[in-house]
Amino acid sequence: MGRNRIRQERKGGRRPIRNALVFLQITIVVAVFMASLLLFLLVSASLLPQLSSSESDSYISATISTKGLSFAKDLIISQAVDSFVPIRIPDIKKSVRIPLVGEVHMTVSNVTIEAVNVSASDSTAAAGESGIVIVASGASAKLSLKWSYWYDSWFVTVSDEGIASVQVEGMELGLTVGMKNENGALKTFVSEFGCYINDLDITMDGGASWFYQIFVDGFQDHIKASVESAITGKITEGAEKLDSLLQSLPKEVNLDDVAFMNVTFVNDPLFKNSAVEFNINGLFVSSERADLHNDHKILAENSVFLSDGSKMLWISLDEAVFNSASDVLFQAGMMHWVVNTVPEQFFLNTKTWRFLIPKLYKKYPNEDMALNISVTSSPLVKIGVGNIGATVNSDMLINVLDGNRTVPVACIAVEATVSGSVGVEGNKIVAKSELDDFSLALKWSNIGNFHMSLIRGAVRIFLKSICIPYLNSYLRHGIPLPIIHGFTLEDAYILMPNSRLIVGADVTYNRSIAAPQIRSFVYSSKY
Repeated sequence: MGRNRIRQERKGGRRPIRNALVFLQITIVVAVFMASLLLFLLVSASLLPQLSSSESDSYISATISTKGLSFAKDLIISQAVDSFVPIRIPDIKKSVRIPLVGEVHMTVSNVTIEAVNVSASDSTAAAGESGIVIVASGASAKLSLKWSYWYDSWFVTVSDEGIASVQVEGMELGLTVGMKNENGALKTFVSEFGCYINDLDITMDGGASWFYQIFVDGFQDHIKASVESAITGKITEGAEKLDSLLQSLPKEVNLDDVAFMNVTFVNDPLFKNSAVEFNINGLFVSSERADLHNDHKILAENSVFLSDGSKMLWISLDEAVFNSASDVLFQAGMMHWVVNTVPEQFFLNTKTWRFLIPKLYKKYPNEDMALNISVTSSPLVKIGVGNIGATVNSDMLINVLDGNRTVPVACIAVEATVSGSVGVEGNKIVAKSELDDFSLALKWSNIGNFHMSLIRGAVRIFLKSICIPYLNSYLRHGIPLPIIHGFTLEDAYILMPNSRLIVGADVTYNRSIAAPQIRSFVYSSKY
C-alpha cells in the first residue's frame, strides 16, 4: 500500500468545474433568498381581492440595492453552507487496456462532497441586465471517494482497493437568476451559470505505483461529467424549490376583519443600476366590496427607482395606498364614534354649555350629554414635499341623555384638516397627527339657531384633547410594510417627495420569528 499526491493545474485557459456542485447550490439559494426577501415582502398589512383599478396598476414599489443583495448572499453563505453537505455522486466504472497487464477494470464509489468553504468577501451579488448576477471566487471544496480495480493475470485475479481525497481550490463561479411576473407571482429561473477550477489536488491511499496516473487519466473526465450532470439536476431542483416558495406566499394579507392588502406582483422586475425593483399592487380593499374608484396609477416608466446604495431596501408607497385604506375603513362603517365618557366628564353636561348654547341648558338643565361623531366621506390623504396631511369631514350629533331617552338636539358639520409626522417602528409606518384648522356649520337644530363662533373654542378643546389623542392611539398601531416575517427593518428613515412616501432601511434576520417556509428554506435547503 502506498500514498501518492497528484496535483492538476489548469492550463491554457479556464476549464469547466464539475466538482463545484455544492458551491453552485449555495448561489442558487442566495438568489432564492434575495427574491423571497422582497416578497415584500410578506406584508403584515392588509386588504383583499379585486380592485376596480386594474390589476396591472402598481402603488407600492420596492428596490433592493447592491448592499441588500450582498446582505442576502452573506446570510445564506453564513447560515446555510453546512446544510448542503454531504452530497453523494453516482459510482463510476471504467475498463482500460494496459500493455503487459491487460484489461484493468476500475471502479470509483462513495464519491462524496464533504465540505465547501465560501468566502463572503470574495463574492458579489448585483443586478445585471437580465437578472441577479452572483459571482464568487476563491471557494474550495473537499471530496472523498473509494477506488478499486481488478484484472486477470496468468490464471490469477489481481485486485486492490483504497481511498482518495480531492481538494478543490480557487473555484470561480458565475450565476444569473432571472425573474418574471406570472399571474401576480414571481417566477424565477437560472438563465446562465458557469464554474471554473484553478487547482485540483488529489491524494490517494493504497495501490501500486503504476496505478496512480492511470487512475487520474481514467477517471478525471468521468468524475467531472458526473458532477456536471448532478449540477444540472440540482439547479433544476433549486429553481423548482424557489418557485414553490414564492408561490406559497399569499397574494393578499389581512389587515383586520374588514380589510386586506393586495400584494400581487405587477409587471416584471426591473434590473437597473446594480439594483432590482419590484412592483406590487399594494391597495387596501374591503372583503365585501369589489370596486374601488381610484383613477391614479403608477406606471413602470413613472415609478421611483431608488438605487442609492446607502440602504439595503427602499420601499415607495403612493398616497393611493393610504387613501385605499381610508376608503375601506369608511365603507365598512369603522369611522363612527360615540363619545359619552371623557377625562373631564363635566364637558358632557348641559350646565357646561349654558353660556354658549343657552337654549340647550334651558330646555335640558343639568343633563348628561353624548356626542355621536360620524365621518361623512372617506378622508383624503395628501402627501406633499416633506409633509403629509388629511382632510376629514364629519357630522357631530349632540344628544341629551334625558332619563332613559337619548334625544338628538343638534347636528354640526365639522371639516378638519390635520397634519402629521411619520416614522418607522419595526416593520410598520407609524404616525402622529395634530390639528391644523377646522370649520363648523350648523346642519339642523331642535333648540333654535346658535352661532358657531360661540362654540368654536370649546370644540377646538374637544378636538385637540379628545379626538386627536383618540386618532393617535390608532396611528400608533401603524400600517405594516410588505416585509416577510423574520426580517426586520432597522436604521430606517423616510423621504416624502410629492404624492409618495419612501422608506429607506437596512434589514436584519431573526430566525425565531421567521415564517416557517422561509426558515426552512434558509436553514434546511438540503437538495
